[in-house]
Amino acid sequence: MIDGEAHRTTPRGGFMLYAYDSSVKQELELRKVRHFRSYFVFKRTFDIVFSILVLFFLLPAFAAISLCILISDGRPVFYRQKRIGRDGRVFDCLKFRTMRRDADRLLKELLDRNPVLLQEWRACQKLRDDPRIHPIGRFLRVSSLDELPQFVNVLKGEMSVVGPRPIVEDEMVRYGERINDYLLMKPGITGLWQVSGRNDTSYDQRVGLDVHYFQNRTTWLDLKIVWRTVGVFLFDHNGC
Repeated sequence: MIDGEAHRTTPRGGFMLYAYDSSVKQELELRKVRHFRSYFVFKRTFDIVFSILVLFFLLPAFAAISLCILISDGRPVFYRQKRIGRDGRVFDCLKFRTMRRDADRLLKELLDRNPVLLQEWRACQKLRDDPRIHPIGRFLRVSSLDELPQFVNVLKGEMSVVGPRPIVEDEMVRYGERINDYLLMKPGITGLWQVSGRNDTSYDQRVGLDVHYFQNRTTWLDLKIVWRTVGVFLFDHNGC
């Protein structure tokens, strides 16, 4: 044994470095910390700049959508739902309102009298052909325009442009032990699930995509997801 190092004999009688001394280990840890620090700085900077540009250039679209909702179904224009963010913090996730004002009552009535819809809701926390959605809301959902107000959440630091899908408290149990990975990230407007055919994935697959993103997140992966989101938004609404 050599001081500060461990070696083992190779089949040819030589030596192979088996472990690093403490100073090398500390340097590797520092590099890892610097890498993630620079990643988070870039990510936050990108979130702010990208969100400001989107809100500025799409301001006419915001006004048009708001007017359409007011005319077709009245107030409120925006829908706020409690979602779970990083470190378990609860925040109001913003969307354009796509459902009727009596949506909660209607959902309860539907699930009480239709076991097939109840099973679908328990499996996915959503209904593929949701009768609660008003006509303008259906278009907003298909086009994903209903999620534009979430750029305000990004500017407030509650969400990121890229990250896992924001979940409600009741969904946390479905993550099991993997909920810890989710809670270490900010939820995203887009993410791996949104560009991976979200309507055709099970809940377990959705969780798997969130965990995969957590374990492999890099600046390059974030940029790829944003680029793929643009393509999905324009050409394949099944994915986004």
